Amino acid sequence: MILFILAYLGGVLTIVSPCILPVLPFVFARAGQPFLRSTLPMLVGMAATFAAVATLAALGGGWAVQANEYGRYAAMALLAAFGIILLFPALSDHLTRPIVSLGARLSQSADKGARTSGSTIASSLLLGIATGLLWAPCAGPVLGLILTGAALQGASVGTTLLLLFYALGAATSLALALLVGGRVYQVMKRSLGVGEWLRRGVGIAVLVAVVAIGLGLDTGFLTRASVASTASLEQSLIDRLRPQEPSSVVMSKNDAGAMMMGGGNDQMMMSGNPTMMSGSNAMMMQAKPKAGADVLPVEGTMPSLDGAVQWLNSQPLSVAALKGKVVLVDFWTYSCINCIRAIPYVKAWAEKYKDQGLVVIGVHAPEFAFEKNVDNVKKAVGDLGITYPVAIDNDYAIWRAFDNQYWPAHYFIDAQGRVRHHHFGEGDYDQSERVIQQLLAEAGKSNVAGDIVDVKATGAEAASNANDVQSPETYVGWQRSEHFVDAKGTVNDAPHVYAAAEPRLNEWGLTGNWTVGAENADMNDKDGSVYFRFHARDLHLVLGPGADGKPVRFTVTIDGKAPGDSHGVDIDADGNGTVTGQRLYQLVRQRGSVADHTFEIRFLDPGVQAYAFTFG
Repeated sequence: MILFILAYLGGVLTIVSPCILPVLPFVFARAGQPFLRSTLPMLVGMAATFAAVATLAALGGGWAVQANEYGRYAAMALLAAFGIILLFPALSDHLTRPIVSLGARLSQSADKGARTSGSTIASSLLLGIATGLLWAPCAGPVLGLILTGAALQGASVGTTLLLLFYALGAATSLALALLVGGRVYQVMKRSLGVGEWLRRGVGIAVLVAVVAIGLGLDTGFLTRASVASTASLEQSLIDRLRPQEPSSVVMSKNDAGAMMMGGGNDQMMMSGNPTMMSGSNAMMMQAKPKAGADVLPVEGTMPSLDGAVQWLNSQPLSVAALKGKVVLVDFWTYSCINCIRAIPYVKAWAEKYKDQGLVVIGVHAPEFAFEKNVDNVKKAVGDLGITYPVAIDNDYAIWRAFDNQYWPAHYFIDAQGRVRHHHFGEGDYDQSERVIQQLLAEAGKSNVAGDIVDVKATGAEAASNANDVQSPETYVGWQRSEHFVDAKGTVNDAPHVYAAAEPRLNEWGLTGNWTVGAENADMNDKDGSVYFRFHARDLHLVLGPGADGKPVRFTVTIDGKAPGDSHGVDIDADGNGTVTGQRLYQLVRQRGSVADHTFEIRFLDPGVQAYAFTFG
């Protein structure tokens, strides 16, 4: 219930958010009409449509995003016609196209409803649906929390209800504004006798709003120009109302090497609550045993492996078929640096113990949309030398069955199909291998090796120099972005030319023409750059070419100079490299002592996509 209250209050706050401004002309166009028969249906239609579209967008399906775009175009045409009719009512008789006729009927029906007892409910509801397709509220902490959780945990009635409560909160604010503004509107009409001019003024406002939405100004200019920001208010609501587990443990992601889906950017929360439900199975997540412990607790039964869209290196595996085997389930995603550094150990265990009854299963659960591309995952599996079975969990079915929240996450299952141990993040590799050995011994294997693998990882797979990492994982897309060098933030979902600034430690910025989207930033022209003031041995950046797939050349500098011996595996000593695919690129590996430095990557060709910085 607290989450629903939080969502509703977050929606209420959108009335002082700049991104609500383009919607206001359509709302005030209902001024003077019966509230229950005209205004209320429009607000209900707007809220319901927003909740439905946001739910589809949260699922991350490309078809849903495209459908929303087509819906926006249709809605803009419809409301433009509505604005023209308000401006020039006489033209309504001469408009013949269906969508314009529909707009005429909307406007005329509203006028008729004001003069007679005729119903305006259907036309107002349709207008609300069209407005809901155009509504793009600012992604403050509340909406970001809902959308992130929805995108990563999958479809659910609860997610849609949260979005609906958010939309209803915004509709409540708009209704109150209309009650106040509508009275002012009517007083002006009565006292000044210029109702026709006011009607035309509203028509002009509607057309201006449609143009602003079509040009992206609703999420670009308005966000930067407005002094009304709800982020701090929303974050205060989250801090006050979000339930806290009394035994939860908060740790730095760089220390733990794991990330909670839907969590914050600098910290993750690992619940100390001993019960985590996964479908019909309750997995008892107890404190992990110390190295050398004789008894491993039973944490629950192994959840289902059903729901993968495809399996690599194997036919689909089932829990029943794995009975009698010791199983290690590794949740990973191929652009995650923590996963990349853990994989050499997982591969070594799979090879060492495969003849003694160990089955390793990689569950690839994507973080970014491009990681849902099966061809991309196949290439990553080949590049990383993974030969054990990999389940492509694009719909997060296995993720949810395990009630997992982290990359990487390792679950150890005994020969009886019981979860006996788990580990989140990097590290503790010796202990994890001892668990494998113990479970194999319990399964009756008498020839289990007692030594520990000696992994000599290189490149991006080499272990992090954790003591020198003082820079957090940082996302470039606005949905999870932090520490942008300009306090005003990025211009979201609209092209913008950025100028260089002087970053402080852990601040980043852009130069050149970029469009910053929810998940990544797209460079619209050549000779743009991304820079970051960091403190770590290694710097990685998740990059991809543009939609056309053409390679993008780039150069890297450290404090304005070529990296020399401090270059990463994906560039040469002069800093030259090429973005050829959507993946993590290692760009810096410092030699010698680690200090603060300013990194910059300048792209010589247009079209690159930048996602996230990680460090090691």
